[in-house]
Amino acid sequence: MRSRFTAYAIGGHGQYLLDTWHPAHVRGNTANSLSLKTHDWRRLEILQSGQHGNRGGVEFVAEFVDNKGVPQRHHEVSVFERHKGRWYYIDGRVNVIPVQQA
Repeated sequence: MRSRFTAYAIGGHGQYLLDTWHPAHVRGNTANSLSLKTHDWRRLEILQSGQHGNRGGVEFVAEFVDNKGVPQRHHEVSVFERHKGRWYYIDGRVNVIPVQQA
């Protein structure tokens, strides 16, 4: 999970993101599209994680600034699956909300 966040934060690592995404769930994403740095990712907080056999989950909050300069909070519960010793991202329930400015 942290490595995928880092790949998004740095940008240019679409092939890594594609390689860690379960092929049955890629939904048209490409290495080129995933390499684009569309947000300024600032912070990752893992809220909880767990595993049951070859299925796992991670709940996290990631803060970013969008391309209009608006701070946002991405809250996701991700599902991962292990296949032949490697973990792959399957899907996630996502909620993105603007961060309140003080």
